[in-house]
Amino acid sequence: MDKPPFDAKELTVGQLAARSGVAVTALHFYEGKGLIRSRRTPGNQRRFTRDTLRRVAFIRTAQRVGIPLRTIAEALRTLPDERTPTQEDWARLSAAWRDELDIRIDQMVRLRDRLADCIGCGCLSLERCLLRNRDDVLGDTGPGPRRLLTRRLAQETRNPPAGEEEREGEG
Repeated sequence: MDKPPFDAKELTVGQLAARSGVAVTALHFYEGKGLIRSRRTPGNQRRFTRDTLRRVAFIRTAQRVGIPLRTIAEALRTLPDERTPTQEDWARLSAAWRDELDIRIDQMVRLRDRLADCIGCGCLSLERCLLRNRDDVLGDTGPGPRRLLTRRLAQETRNPPAGEEEREGEG
């Protein structure tokens, strides 16, 4: 793939893929989800503005820290004229995601620290196993792996905000 000139205002999908390190199929997927936009040439080829590189980097970084694409799309829609995020935008949006990330980090630490006994034996039948829930006694406290949920997440699961469905990745 030929490297586009530095001053090129538009990139082909192949050039965007090569420069961003993201597969062409992923770029098509992002476009289908409204995360990035292209224009079509008279020959029906996609052309992306050069600033789409930064937008793709934003998407990939957010995904890498565990933000769902739906949430990323919502965040990008808050930008004026759906422009490419700036450093200030990233700071604002990432601050809004911090609480959710803290919950996920807490869950992962709890999982790491409490799952070792079960992984050690592999049978999941130990009386002390944190995943075992004999006779579903924890079912009355709510859905999901109750012993692995953080207190905060367990509370949110019991009392979700009005109109909010259970979020991706939860219990």
